[in-house]
Amino acid sequence: MIIKRIALGLLAGVALGATAEAADIDHVLLISVDGLHALDVANYVEAHPNSALAELSEHGVTYSNARTPANSDSFPGLLALVTGGSPITHGLFYDVSYDRALFAPDNVTCKGPAGNMMVFDESVDQYNGNVSLNKIDPAKLPRGRNEFGQCVAVFPHNAIRTNTIFEVVKSKGGRTAWADKHPAYDLVNGPSGKGVDDLYTPEITNVGGLDNTVSVDCTVANDQLKVAGIINEINGLKHDGSPGGGTPTVFGMNFQAVSVGQKLAHDNSNGSCLQSTHTGKVGGYLDGAGTPTEVLAFGLQKTDEALGSMIQALKQRGIYNSTLFMVSAKHGQSPINPVKINKPGHFADLVATLPDAASNPGGIAIANANACSTGSCGFVQDDDIALIWLQDPSQTKAVTDYLNANAKALFIDEVLSGDELELKFNSPAHDSRVPDVIVQPIYGTVYTGSTAKNAEHGGMSFADTNVGLVVSNPRFPRTVLKTPVLTSQVAPTILQALDIEPEELKSVRVEHTPVLPGMWDNR
Repeated sequence: MIIKRIALGLLAGVALGATAEAADIDHVLLISVDGLHALDVANYVEAHPNSALAELSEHGVTYSNARTPANSDSFPGLLALVTGGSPITHGLFYDVSYDRALFAPDNVTCKGPAGNMMVFDESVDQYNGNVSLNKIDPAKLPRGRNEFGQCVAVFPHNAIRTNTIFEVVKSKGGRTAWADKHPAYDLVNGPSGKGVDDLYTPEITNVGGLDNTVSVDCTVANDQLKVAGIINEINGLKHDGSPGGGTPTVFGMNFQAVSVGQKLAHDNSNGSCLQSTHTGKVGGYLDGAGTPTEVLAFGLQKTDEALGSMIQALKQRGIYNSTLFMVSAKHGQSPINPVKINKPGHFADLVATLPDAASNPGGIAIANANACSTGSCGFVQDDDIALIWLQDPSQTKAVTDYLNANAKALFIDEVLSGDELELKFNSPAHDSRVPDVIVQPIYGTVYTGSTAKNAEHGGMSFADTNVGLVVSNPRFPRTVLKTPVLTSQVAPTILQALDIEPEELKSVRVEHTPVLPGMWDNR
């Protein structure tokens, strides 16, 4: 497959010389370093000129003003990268959310009123005791009616409303692979359920067992399982080292060490990571300029070393020049500045403390949604955002008015509902997944009382959504492009690099997602 001609001419108005010869691109390696801000990339490359990130940047386009297209949870963040869309088309807002058209896992006949939580996290794994078997337990999944009217378990890949780059590439005869942190990342298979030939999902968080994210060291070890899989795939094998069908056309993985290093208030606070070398040390940043603590610096270093091992493997395989190497992130993390952190408690609990919460219709509606554990009674999800699905959508205005009137007490920056919400997302009256109300808190506010973490993602703040993005190939000149772009532009760019029409992605067609600027001379 032949890449479009690389423009070494005018990139964002900067004269860079003559147009290069066409370069053959046979493989795309897509990496998501969760939590990686554009600021992290700039700081790391400056401080580590011999690093892997510096090498990739030296012959790549660094997009310093890249943002996720919607709220910054891992699910919509990853789907932006692999579908070219946002919740408008792929339909997912969070890994634990709500759908007015689904039913509880134990409602095997789909009887009664529709509406239930849609849970796609570590809790849906099959377990042997407290150790995940790294596969999904269908009995734990929400249920819905398929095209034949049958009541079936809804797998993550069933929940996506649009296709993925893996499905498109596979339909053209390419081989595909992906590695991520939970079996629920089955979602990258796309609606066909068959988009990824080699899917590897070693569970990072075992319910009732080892939670690797308690320490950056254990998280690095979990990441390294996936790195080893990538190296095997570069060498033409499957992730486990068994015979494969050659280096995948499109493949990649998710890193968690940077995200965990950003979040941890104190590394290994419960002592469960026996290999921790950072026990008790503070994570996150030292200041608002993004200076990492020792814990975060370790996560950045180990992730960079892993990227370096991939570069070396590509070179040894003789395919570095024919590989487009893309590094970005599903999401950032908020806040960067540690003095900004504010953890007042869960959103619905804060609402419940208001003097008239038990008598005001808005307060009552939030309490009812928050008290709902199953069935068609709504749901409240929060991190550094609050998503509210109401049992009775006619209460939306009452809830909005109540929240706006109490914005200061609830640390609210913006309440999205009604017409304002529909400027960004589909109407909740016509889309069963869209929350009735979205609350963006004041920057630095995380709706939790947890002492374990001092940063989170999920919201739409700048620190949540401004992520690193480097697109690299040895034939590219070093370019820093400050033009605003979205991470959803990665997907059509991948297809165009492989000489596949980007509009084979449904999200690209519907949302008119362009390829990334500054790369192809026909753009």
